[in-house]
Amino acid sequence: MAKIDLKDKVVLIAGGAKNLGGLISREVAKQGADVVVHFNSDHTKQAAEDTVKAVEGLGRKAIMVQGDLTDAENMKALFQEAKSKLGKIDVAINTVGMVLKKPFTETTEAEFDTMSNINSKAAYFFIQEAGKNLEDDGKIITLATSLLGAYTGFYSTYAGGKAPVEHYTRAASKEFGARGISVNAVAPGPMDTPFFYGQETDDAVAYHKSASALGGLTKIEDIVPIITFLATEGWWITGQTILANGGYTTK
Repeated sequence: MAKIDLKDKVVLIAGGAKNLGGLISREVAKQGADVVVHFNSDHTKQAAEDTVKAVEGLGRKAIMVQGDLTDAENMKALFQEAKSKLGKIDVAINTVGMVLKKPFTETTEAEFDTMSNINSKAAYFFIQEAGKNLEDDGKIITLATSLLGAYTGFYSTYAGGKAPVEHYTRAASKEFGARGISVNAVAPGPMDTPFFYGQETDDAVAYHKSASALGGLTKIEDIVPIITFLATEGWWITGQTILANGGYTTK
């Protein structure tokens, strides 16, 4: 087994510009990694630029790559650009996702397709390209949701779209394991970020805070160490979906 720290490794982060992805970018740079910061839209470009500057300020290399990852060709281009500019990819982390809170009977076909493309299709082809492009002993980590362990309404397209990630993770771990590549999913509870609040009423926010056994929403600062652990000393964990939610739900 190769060394299990992040010194001089290259970490590619889909959705790496802000919120959880932005914090992961900064943390892996602190641990000695160069970083590929992916972002989707012009709306996020400034955050991506800020994250790249933060990584460079820590003495590491960083590049930013824009692309809509629901297009498999864009996914392929992301990995190719990362390798062409930084020489290799050791760790691939996918934080991309989209939430829709809506009654089952009111969801449109267009909404279903959008949610499926972002939460399921992009996750599949991210793992596929990672399997093709990572160095031996690499790490693949996908962000899922603790709703995979909850029985609830109104999130059918979100939880349903993320559910296949568990199966993609298990299958890929078996197929890539011979090369020493571990594949896992991390499934946070409701996170204290703008990603969460846009969907929720004040009453719903209060409920989600109360539902955690340890109290409150999941903090991105509590998720980052789990991800960096899986990318380093936790390499022996593979094929798993880890529900990290303070006791919000279990399986």
